Amino acid sequence: MLKYRLIFGTLLAGFFIFIVIFGGWLDGSLTASTTDDKPLQGTILAILLALLTIPAQMELAKLAKTKNIRIFLPVTIPASILFALSWYILQFLPISGGNYTNSIAAGCLFALFIYQYKRFGTDGVLVNCGASVFSVIYLGVLSSFVLAVYLEFGLWHLLMAVFTIKMSDIGAYTIGKIFGKHKFSPKISPKKTWEGMAGAVGAASLTAVAFGQICDIMDWKLAVAFGVCFAFLGQLGDLAESMIKRDAESKDSSTSIPGFGGILDVIDSPLAAAVCAYWFFMLTA
Repeated sequence: MLKYRLIFGTLLAGFFIFIVIFGGWLDGSLTASTTDDKPLQGTILAILLALLTIPAQMELAKLAKTKNIRIFLPVTIPASILFALSWYILQFLPISGGNYTNSIAAGCLFALFIYQYKRFGTDGVLVNCGASVFSVIYLGVLSSFVLAVYLEFGLWHLLMAVFTIKMSDIGAYTIGKIFGKHKFSPKISPKKTWEGMAGAVGAASLTAVAFGQICDIMDWKLAVAFGVCFAFLGQLGDLAESMIKRDAESKDSSTSIPGFGGILDVIDSPLAAAVCAYWFFMLTA
């Protein structure tokens, strides 16, 4: 399992680096001047987020189905994509972000009620509509901050945030697998240990310092603080998804990615930390 996790983790990391840097080259973010191509910024990343949203919603719906809960994919997939791409879409619309997101939220709610009525009547209204709204917030609203970091601060800030979080995952898994003895959260994830948490902090801090110094994003002291904070945030994001899987009595959200599980198992920690990364950069810029 460790071998597959390292191999496919490296491949996924390489693919993500390629997508972000290729997108940055395409929209001008790699050059000193980005204002001329502003309307095109984030196109490749927006496409990637939209594509990831579809299988992620399907995996979450599959987990919910084990508890006899219905997530309305014909509504939640487009709503999640519209939320996830909000920062990108707002580059082209002459309206405020609040008007955009409020309109999408209202439209989503109305669509859920109509879908519920047409398919199931009054059976499970609160459960089905509530789970569907949860899925849109979890996979749509949270992922929108990935694009927010890219568009507001640049691709190197995004790579720093994502790789700090994912390296904390790898550090936690590797150190925990080798040295782990003391349980970190036995009720939710029995395999997580404090030794693994130490590995997460170490890996995240080193990654953050490297990005902070090489890319001239922040000084090393602030980068260490970034690494420590996001090591814990990444693990909390993983625990949040583990709660869902444990409730559904499922080990992984899917088996599509060897060593990881499904799309949800890959994006759980970045989703949880993306909004915090946005505000960290905002407050320390």
